[in-house]
Amino acid sequence: MYVIVGATGNTGRVIVETLLAEKKTVRVVGRSAERLKPLVDKGAGAFQGSADDPSAMVAAFTGAKAVYTMIPPHDAAENLRAYQNQVGQVLVSAIEQTGVQYVVNLSSVGAERAEGVGPVNGLHDMERLLNDLPGVHVVHLRPGFFMENFFFNLNLIRTAGINGTPLKPDLPIPMIATRDIASVASQRLLDLDFNGKSTIDLLGERDISMSEATQILGRAIGKAGLPYLQFPYEDAQKAMLQMGLSSSMAEAFIEMYRGLNEGIMKPTEKRSARNTTPTPFEDFAPQFAAVYRHQT
Repeated sequence: MYVIVGATGNTGRVIVETLLAEKKTVRVVGRSAERLKPLVDKGAGAFQGSADDPSAMVAAFTGAKAVYTMIPPHDAAENLRAYQNQVGQVLVSAIEQTGVQYVVNLSSVGAERAEGVGPVNGLHDMERLLNDLPGVHVVHLRPGFFMENFFFNLNLIRTAGINGTPLKPDLPIPMIATRDIASVASQRLLDLDFNGKSTIDLLGERDISMSEATQILGRAIGKAGLPYLQFPYEDAQKAMLQMGLSSSMAEAFIEMYRGLNEGIMKPTEKRSARNTTPTPFEDFAPQFAAVYRHQT
């Protein structure tokens, strides 16, 4: 049996659907029974519970041979790293108590660093907790910048006619579609061909700058020439707070942007066939445009 944490998220949902299509037994874990229902309707077993609840996760993992782990986002966390460490400790303890043999863990580019990479600092801690588990085979997936992150800029593009983040406009970074992360995770879960503790960087189809990405999205939504602006860190942080993020979350994101700009947060592997994934940014753009038009 497979257990998928964060089953209703961008990666988890696709993993569940892939495993079910292969006639595997899958238990889906999430906080909302309503959001889990579409996966249950497709044949998954549901476990409603929170990833920071020790007894719930022990119950969820009981009987599983392999699990997909990730730390669910928590935009209101008063202390982001403390929250991440709490979830990590709960998940790792449940793995140990229930005898899970295989773990595919969603991490991030930059997770080899303990400091200076914002939310990824906590993923570094999660990797270390999992690596300390004796006799459990773990592969950490370290993807680059999610293409789906651009959905957070929909309102800015619609209302201000610009795209912008604190990232340098001409900084090439690996951008990946979450479905490609899910594809790699699904294959590892199906094959269970990994031993010991290992990492895989997932670098998307190519490195893209924010300026190039903005041009591609602009053409897709009928706004050719859509400008990209690099926002000062201070202004971006204030905007995040106004959007409802906690101070801890906003500070972490600014640290991540700074880490990317300064070359601190970057892949540890050179680009290769192994870590290059198939979906080009141009294939994401129509999906972005459909959401843009729907919400306009």
